Amino acid sequence: MKATLTAAIVGLTTLFSCAQKTPTSTNITKDNNMEPKNQNALPAVETATFANGCFWCTEAIFEELDGVISATSGYTGGKTTNPTYKEIGTGQTGHAECLQIIYDPAKITFDELLEVFWETHDPTTLNRQGADVGTQYRSAVFYHNEEQKEKAEKYKTELNKSGAFDKPIVTEVTAYTKFYPAEDYHQQYFENNENSNPYCKIVIRPKLDKFRKVFKDKLKKD
Repeated sequence: MKATLTAAIVGLTTLFSCAQKTPTSTNITKDNNMEPKNQNALPAVETATFANGCFWCTEAIFEELDGVISATSGYTGGKTTNPTYKEIGTGQTGHAECLQIIYDPAKITFDELLEVFWETHDPTTLNRQGADVGTQYRSAVFYHNEEQKEKAEKYKTELNKSGAFDKPIVTEVTAYTKFYPAEDYHQQYFENNENSNPYCKIVIRPKLDKFRKVFKDKLKKD
């Protein structure tokens, strides 16, 4: 684990905020019982739920990992039922922008996902990632079982002891409760807006390029 990568990423994100680039689209798909598509149809899959800043960035990263079947942007950890992006932006719902990851544990482990999680954001800034400020941008691992909880807490403790970061890690490790998929226009955001949104060019693209260099052996093959 190298803190230099994280510091460089944070330096870029201080210039732009995803919250300032809210699309005007009102295309919203909501379902109280909705989970990532085809989850039940896939054999031997597991779920991981991470919050580590703007989900436009995190989705672009995790969906490139070999073994990740789907990466869905959404909201979790709060009290509001079926929250909207506008409501999340107030910081009053208690939810965090997050990513729901369905993965094949035969190809990628939860430990490997945790490695990517901590390497691709700054887990030492409370309720903030660069220019994105608020509890909705907090760093968190929402564990689905005791094994995930133990691994996340152990990883966090070992990173703090190693001095990988200049400041203590503030990542929240808490039980998963309910996931609400974000509005349709947030899904595959980078893929659909790479050439039209400056945030994609200035923040997400450099972050994605660095991720690909560090984790090139874990990427899906073309």
